[in-house]
Amino acid sequence: MRPAQTGAEERSARNRASPAAGDPQAEEFLNHLRVERRLSENTLDAYRRDLGKLNEFGAGRALAEFDTRDLQRFLTHLHRRGLSFRSIQRITSAIRGAYGFLMAGGAIEKDPTEGITVARALPGLPRYLSPDEVERLLAAPDDSPLGSARPGMLEMLYATGLRVSELGPGYVTVIGKGDKARIVPYGDVAAASLESWIREGRPRVLGKRGRETGSPWLFVTARGGPMTRQRFWQIVRTRGEQAGIPRRFSPHVLRHSFATHLLERGADLRSLQQMLGHASITTTQIYTHVTEERLRRVYDEHHPRARRGDS
Repeated sequence: MRPAQTGAEERSARNRASPAAGDPQAEEFLNHLRVERRLSENTLDAYRRDLGKLNEFGAGRALAEFDTRDLQRFLTHLHRRGLSFRSIQRITSAIRGAYGFLMAGGAIEKDPTEGITVARALPGLPRYLSPDEVERLLAAPDDSPLGSARPGMLEMLYATGLRVSELGPGYVTVIGKGDKARIVPYGDVAAASLESWIREGRPRVLGKRGRETGSPWLFVTARGGPMTRQRFWQIVRTRGEQAGIPRRFSPHVLRHSFATHLLERGADLRSLQQMLGHASITTTQIYTHVTEERLRRVYDEHHPRARRGDS
């Protein structure tokens, strides 16, 4: 039986197996980090792995043999492999450190990292429901005391793209972030659901005392106060479970669904920006993945040579 290795021995074995171990220049830099900067073994391992990725990409070439174009292709390679922006930044930092060390020691005359750029992190694509999932969500039965409120609440969120904090007394003119007013349209289905809530559901929730006292809020609690943001979240999640939607989601997903489905059906970004209440159209452009997908479908459907074998 082979004797068990200590932690230091295991790290040493990993280091010998690392691609960077074949590059004397990389090893000299790592030794500098160990002796001069006294970095921990874990940090050294991270540097070694990052430099090893470059060594592997370059099929064993030494650091001095890479130029700026090589390094830029390497970063593009990492991006295409799906590495996170943070990981690529860390690897880039390790490479810059290595070339800075080589420059200081006279091993190279020009630093190839001066011309490389790291692509900015793209904002995460918004999560949204499919039209079928939205239909199931809105149609899910609910016998709870607030059950009659839920269709109106969810219909309004989906019909208008409002934030939960904006879904107050049923304004057509909405006071949004920064106390900015905007006009938000909504359709017949949402209007009918809202009227049903006002006529039947809301009085039932308030009870006789609440009706006599009065409440300025559209969606109310039994005490006549406004429904809280937390309660909205609970309602949406519970309704999603009842509708058989497996993943958890928040009211904001209905806002994303509103925007996504409008773009899928031909709405323009400027109109969508106004309805969502975005100060800058740059914020609205996160939804352009939808228009890009639609353009791809239109191209594939209509261009005579979009598919192999078409004439």
